[in-house]
Amino acid sequence: MANTGKKMPALFIGHGSPMNAVEDNVYTRNWQKIAGRIPKPEAILSVSAHWYTDGSRIMDETHPKMVYDMFGFPDELYRVEYKAKGSPELSHITRDLIKKDVRIDNSWGYDHGTWSVLRRMYPEADIPVYQLSIDRNSSAEMHFQIGQEISALRERGVLILGSGNVVHNLSEINWNMEDGYLWAEDFDEYIKQKIIQRQYRDVIDYKSAGKSSELAFYTPEHFYPLLYVLGASREDDQISIFNDTCTMGSMSMTCYLFE
Repeated sequence: MANTGKKMPALFIGHGSPMNAVEDNVYTRNWQKIAGRIPKPEAILSVSAHWYTDGSRIMDETHPKMVYDMFGFPDELYRVEYKAKGSPELSHITRDLIKKDVRIDNSWGYDHGTWSVLRRMYPEADIPVYQLSIDRNSSAEMHFQIGQEISALRERGVLILGSGNVVHNLSEINWNMEDGYLWAEDFDEYIKQKIIQRQYRDVIDYKSAGKSSELAFYTPEHFYPLLYVLGASREDDQISIFNDTCTMGSMSMTCYLFE
């Protein structure tokens, strides 16, 4: 696929509960608004927190399968289908842009980090979608670097989508709490201010936030998609922040658009 002349944004979505795939709420309505505001992508590369692997992997299937990687939710969630085609051509272009070794791996498919968001943003499923995994063995710096390496996809009409949560501590979830614990709000605000000031090194070194970083998450797979998006961003991008809130005590829904 040649350059389209249409530079797509890079977008980080705080995806939260899988129920956002089937519920109408302020978060999902804002996802829909963003989809209506930005140019329609030629394709979408999703970096989802839920494909967390040994080594980096990318799918190149024409028709990726659905992955229902969540437990204990209502039956309607397991009946959701998102039948977007894949993009083998862009998968191979993306693999070639990344300096570290990336394996083709079609054992996975569209997980809820991808389909719960895209079902609301692009319900027609008429845009090709493919996923890049998050290497559990790579440093935060490496995830940011991969984002830099794939940034050129934006000129090819590809929306680079990172799907995770800045704060994601399921052990502290309070389903009856509408806002966040103080430490969750503190970490979310710290990251937000560093992004606004474009001090991305302090986001990569997220432990510089201090005590709040120790509780924000115990494993970083939901945080790392943000680093891909920051890496793919440009100096001249306008930053938009939406769904700027924490919920259920220990989950941040904050989203970042770079366009």
